[in-house]
Amino acid sequence: MNVTLRRDQQEWLEELVKAGVYGSVEEAVASILAQHMDLEIDDLAWAKPLVDEARASIARGEFMTLEEHRARMDKRFGKLRR
Repeated sequence: MNVTLRRDQQEWLEELVKAGVYGSVEEAVASILAQHMDLEIDDLAWAKPLVDEARASIARGEFMTLEEHRARMDKRFGKLRR
């Protein structure tokens, strides 16, 4: 298969090869495609129960604001610094 890339895409791939990330442009393209295909396969359905539980927890009022979290962490780190 022959694929025509834009100049900037070709240069980017060549830079990855020069940096030693990949052994060749062909290897870079194959690896990047494989990574993209893996992302497509993972539909994140596994995360739905976790998100549902987090939402339920928030609805029950079981959460901490960012400010509360920072204050708690400052207090904990303060004890460690002594």
